[in-house]
Amino acid sequence: MKGSSGKLSRADKQAQNYVASIPFDRRLYRQDIEGSIAHARMLAKQGIIAKSEAETIIKRLTSIRKEIERGKFQFKTELEDIHMNIEARLFEKIGDVAGKLHTARSRNDQIALDLRLLVKEEISKTIDKIKALQASLVELAKANKDVIMPGYTHLQQAQPILLAHHLLAYFDMFQRDKERFHDCLGRTDVLPLGSGALAGVPYPIDREFVARQLGFSKVSTNSLDAVSDRDFVIEYEAAAAIAMMHLSRLAEELILWSSSEFGFIEIGEAFTTGSSIMPQKKNPDVAELARGKTGRVYGHLMGILTTMKSLPLAYNRDMQEDKEGLFDTVDTLHTSLEVFAGMVKTIKVNTERIAQAMKTDYILATDLADYLVNKGLPFRKAHGVVAKLSEYAMSKGKNFHELGRKEYRKFSPLFGGDVYKITLESSVAARNVAGGTSPQQVGKALKRAKRLIKG
Repeated sequence: MKGSSGKLSRADKQAQNYVASIPFDRRLYRQDIEGSIAHARMLAKQGIIAKSEAETIIKRLTSIRKEIERGKFQFKTELEDIHMNIEARLFEKIGDVAGKLHTARSRNDQIALDLRLLVKEEISKTIDKIKALQASLVELAKANKDVIMPGYTHLQQAQPILLAHHLLAYFDMFQRDKERFHDCLGRTDVLPLGSGALAGVPYPIDREFVARQLGFSKVSTNSLDAVSDRDFVIEYEAAAAIAMMHLSRLAEELILWSSSEFGFIEIGEAFTTGSSIMPQKKNPDVAELARGKTGRVYGHLMGILTTMKSLPLAYNRDMQEDKEGLFDTVDTLHTSLEVFAGMVKTIKVNTERIAQAMKTDYILATDLADYLVNKGLPFRKAHGVVAKLSEYAMSKGKNFHELGRKEYRKFSPLFGGDVYKITLESSVAARNVAGGTSPQQVGKALKRAKRLIKG
């Protein structure tokens, strides 16, 4: 309520601030103006407003955009959102002609348009940033294409693999992320303007013209759905959550590999920090933060899903909650991708420490079983023989290559002198199947990766 002075009461101001979205939706100013310019052109083309009126509107909208970009535009909370702030300023500039711009549209289809324009733009940026990270991974893999490292299951050494093969696993994860964002783009690329508040508009508008003006490939087919659909926001955030999960997995491995226990890699100083009391430490803070920020992106996804889950058609004010989580998701994902692309470029691989980690050659146990299989023994029996052989070697404190031929033959007469040809190099070379870790396959994978980055 207003008091005798005509000013808003504290409760009124509180409610006004509560419903206002301008503190965050001002980010949409460019998309809002772009949509309004296309709408004005269409209204003039269709004879709904005069051509001179459209020209005046477009000229002043362009000047308003410049005001915002120069920091000279005064955003007002009492005008609630970006649409009304721009419209009010347009009225100040050209008077009642400004009121004609809102012919044949509603704030409901207007905000749906703004969001779709923004998400389309951000998807393209996201894909480019993923490509930059992929390029960093490929360069690191190429520089270390001959390095053999332990492959792990359950964080236990399992079989030898090429480090490049391991890094390219993350390349493939991020490739799937790119594909998800491409898919999201297809469903975002739909023009909602012309749906009005919920039922369409009673004017002879040309929606296809507006779609062409704004770069949309198609127009929406149901006005109710068009103004109330936020699937494209949810889909972007879902794809972002998966991409952040992949970044978090990579972060976890970089953190482990850079620890003193592993010592496989060293991360550049620009992406680590020192301890306030322990001068010897280099903390992988960037990787740790990415791991932590993943939960934040997950939270935004759950937030928008929860907001939308019980909304009846068509627009409801609950949907104002679609923006802050989206904006923060975009910013968090983009900065994380950028910083990882830079961080990966600084990584130095400690080949000596990696080799030392495989000093005990029990990681070749599967190769010994395969050796027996090639001699005619069924794999299950071969597995049992090598399990006993491994126990024996460990009890004697010996590596496989330190065992004598007689010791081998205690466990199977199939073991011959050629068993000593089994090495880390022979192990990875043997896995020359599509998708395997052999040098030939990894070489092909590196070429494929480079093609995918360019595509």
